[in-house]
Amino acid sequence: MFCLGSIRSVMLWFLCALFLFSCKDIPNSLSDVSENKKSAPIGSSVKLVILGTVQDAGSPQIACEKDCCKDLQKYPDNTRNVVALGLVDGVHKKSYLIEATPNIGLQLNHLNELASFPSKPLPDGVFLTHAHIGHYTGLMYFGKESLNSEKLPVFVMPQMSSFLTQNGPWGQLVSNDNIVLKALEANKGIKLSSSLTVTPFLVPHRDEYSETVGFLIEGPDKKVLFIPDIDKWARWEKSIVRAISEVDYAFIDATFYDEKEINNRDISEIPHPFVIESMALFNDLTSAEKGKIYFTHFNHTNPLLTPESEEYKDVVSKGFHVASFLEEFEL
Repeated sequence: MFCLGSIRSVMLWFLCALFLFSCKDIPNSLSDVSENKKSAPIGSSVKLVILGTVQDAGSPQIACEKDCCKDLQKYPDNTRNVVALGLVDGVHKKSYLIEATPNIGLQLNHLNELASFPSKPLPDGVFLTHAHIGHYTGLMYFGKESLNSEKLPVFVMPQMSSFLTQNGPWGQLVSNDNIVLKALEANKGIKLSSSLTVTPFLVPHRDEYSETVGFLIEGPDKKVLFIPDIDKWARWEKSIVRAISEVDYAFIDATFYDEKEINNRDISEIPHPFVIESMALFNDLTSAEKGKIYFTHFNHTNPLLTPESEEYKDVVSKGFHVASFLEEFEL
């Protein structure tokens, strides 16, 4: 017969053993939690991943009291990241980030998860389109107050290079060798590998501090057009319809759905092409051509951020796409 003390000892041993074995199922980190959500290994393919679809100031936007922000102020949506793309070259084990947004930390985590390259926390380079806050300010996290990176290549146009070099705190990133600026030239491709080429081209936009470019991204089999910011399509020297005909995917500026969103500012100061204008321009395209188009760069007021909205359903019903966070494309 066991004494009371022996019974307690056996029960204690049993509980400890149960705890130790059950710990095997407890994730050690956030990466373990998302293990089942990872994409298939990149292997020898080249992929593009959408890392953000929101306009520079994010969603919800600061001090916004509109209905589109109220719930998000209390319950943030982590899928609403500022517009960016990731490129992964599985053949050459390289990855690249297009745009350095305020959400760069989370976006790099997702890029690395797709790439799955061991011991490689940073991409092989960052490409910037222009000097508006959502497109370059993420560079600050490469500085000594944060990551203190070493000679990270950042690909920029001439005016963008001058802006970063001559203005603080960005100039400190350059002088401290946190980043190394790599020169881009309009319409001249940068061959990153035998599988991947990126070519900048000038587009009209508010160029207070730098020129603005879009990018043509060429993989082994497919081409991508990326124009997150542009003034009205008619102001561009090239036909957007023709540009779409030359690629397999087109991620284009859809900052505002229509003029109703802009009720407190001079519309002439922010002449992005409205989605309704773009759809009218593309109305006569074949279904195959319309299927190439992915609207992105949505202002916090844009109803295309809400899949349940009538505007979203209308866009999709007409054969176009609305870009979505972490959507992948094989190139």
